[in-house]
Amino acid sequence: MEKVPYDLIVIGSGPGGYSAAVRAGQYGLKTAIVEKDPRLGGTCLLVGCIPTKALLHTAEVWQRFVHSEEEGILCEKPRVDYPKVIDRKNKIVAKHSKGVEFLMKKNKVEWIKGYATLKGNGRVEVRGEQGTQTLEAKYILLATGSEARMLPGLKPDAERILTNIEILNLTTIPKSLAIIGAGAVGVEFASIFNRLGTEVTVLEMLPRIVPVEDEEISKELERVFRKAKIRIETGAKVEKVQVVDGCCKVSVTLSSGKKEDLAAERLLVAVGRKPNTEKVGIENTKIELDRGFVKVNEWQQTAEPGVYAIGDVRSGSVKRVASAVGEGAQVVAALHTALAPLQSESNRAQDGLVIQPMILKR
Repeated sequence: MEKVPYDLIVIGSGPGGYSAAVRAGQYGLKTAIVEKDPRLGGTCLLVGCIPTKALLHTAEVWQRFVHSEEEGILCEKPRVDYPKVIDRKNKIVAKHSKGVEFLMKKNKVEWIKGYATLKGNGRVEVRGEQGTQTLEAKYILLATGSEARMLPGLKPDAERILTNIEILNLTTIPKSLAIIGAGAVGVEFASIFNRLGTEVTVLEMLPRIVPVEDEEISKELERVFRKAKIRIETGAKVEKVQVVDGCCKVSVTLSSGKKEDLAAERLLVAVGRKPNTEKVGIENTKIELDRGFVKVNEWQQTAEPGVYAIGDVRSGSVKRVASAVGEGAQVVAALHTALAPLQSESNRAQDGLVIQPMILKR
């Protein structure tokens, strides 16, 4: 029987992917992780949970400075040096990404840089700066995550029309910000920039903000936002978006039926996320999709033998970091059991408690 180079290839280095790779390494499985970005960590670490929490912390500290007299602390002429705020955020992200890289080395997981494409029969083609190579593995774990959805006809840019990626790289605090979508991403950035002094308007198509949360949470958050002078428009339908004279113009029909043209210096589009299943070679396999998401069974198995999927890319998954981490741990534990007879005792992970490395979203 021909020896397959890897026991497991993980595609994607977000929390689900990298924690599964670490666990596989601890179990003694020969593991590789393929990542198209130059740094490890995925959306959560690089352009999601971690950088937004860094900015939320800064915004909270700034709010205390602004209202410091209430606590008996006098601060004369405080100001925000926003480039330094962004620099701090970037340093936090870089530190955590280096930490993930260290975990790969510590647990003997090979990091392969490049864009992965499934080729079927346990093969993965990787295109990188060093050319194209084809890898083989007994098992493959898809952990490619998701990306921001855009409204039809719109494309993000670095200046006016933004997603969660571009808004994190702004070097100045906008005077005004319109946000389309009041899910987790939309309300986080609404909170951040409102505290930093931006005039914020949030437009949500559904009847309440953070619509996937309990109704009591939506009501309380809306109360807090309105008290902070964030304009909230639920039941609002965006008809058209234009950039005119360096300003974003949003034509919207409000819940009352009234039409209004809103103007803002910047526009954040936060209308949800879509799975990263395009251009990964799904067509070369038996994998089935459901509205773009990979269909799996209760063991995270796809219709393609030996291929599993976890996290945002799989259908039915709760889109949370902890869910992806748990799904990855489930898959790797099953693979360890399946491959255990083929491994020597010296290569197996020791029995006992194994601490799962993860970065949790508050």
